[in-house]
Amino acid sequence: MKRPQEIALEELNMSTIVGLTSAFESLASMKISQTKTQVLQSQAFFNELWHIYSQLRVDSLFRFGRGKSDNVVDKTLVIAVTAEGGFSGDIDQRLISTMLQEYDAKKHDIIIIGHHGALQLSQLHVQYLKYYKLPEKDDNINVQPLIQMIKQYQSTLVYYQSYESLTVQEIKRIELKSAVQTAGKQAGKNDEIISELTYIFEPSSFDVIAHLERSMVEITLSQVILDSKLAQYASRFRAMTAARERSTESVQELHILYNRTKRSIADERLKEILNGHRAGAAT
Repeated sequence: MKRPQEIALEELNMSTIVGLTSAFESLASMKISQTKTQVLQSQAFFNELWHIYSQLRVDSLFRFGRGKSDNVVDKTLVIAVTAEGGFSGDIDQRLISTMLQEYDAKKHDIIIIGHHGALQLSQLHVQYLKYYKLPEKDDNINVQPLIQMIKQYQSTLVYYQSYESLTVQEIKRIELKSAVQTAGKQAGKNDEIISELTYIFEPSSFDVIAHLERSMVEITLSQVILDSKLAQYASRFRAMTAARERSTESVQELHILYNRTKRSIADERLKEILNGHRAGAAT
């Protein structure tokens, strides 16, 4: 039987775990709230850009901000957004598995974001073109290296974890061009026309349109990364909640065991005293 001092020490250690998990749970909850705000702000900015873009466009083509002389690779660029560490449950594994179901090395080039996904691809002996770390910060995400790669390809597919709620995270697959255009339709239309007849464009209207396209792709990619991070924060929140509940139950059980052990020891000592008295009276 453990001594009361040992049980009290275990209870103290478990109480420390309760405090830590509660802190991590609160931190994940705060991160979720902050990231949601970032997504809303970036969406508002995207809407403003789309209104200007829709007033400028002279055709229905979306060129990802490519220049007139840029060469295009006749392949599809696949971008997979995963967690940086292994604390993401099995969703990264499911994301990689979903991506590989339609992967063809002759038709696709892979860019992986997040060390966890890169590690899984290496274990599966699947080659990827480039690997980028998942941004640590939730604001001012630099996606310029991705934009430069996207401009070189005919089309781009993105696989990522999507935040639905605290308890539900799903794997999503989007075609980047369609995603930008869908977001533009949701932003609404502006009937005013901006043309070279009424405005002066430097260096040209084509360059202005290319810049707007690059900016909107940049915002869309940033939102995808933020959505993926939201899903990861939600996963951590659920994990910390479960850990806090289990450790709280353990503290309660240890406290009950501590009281029982103390009472048992006291009862044993009382029996020894009574037996001593009885033995003394008998003599």
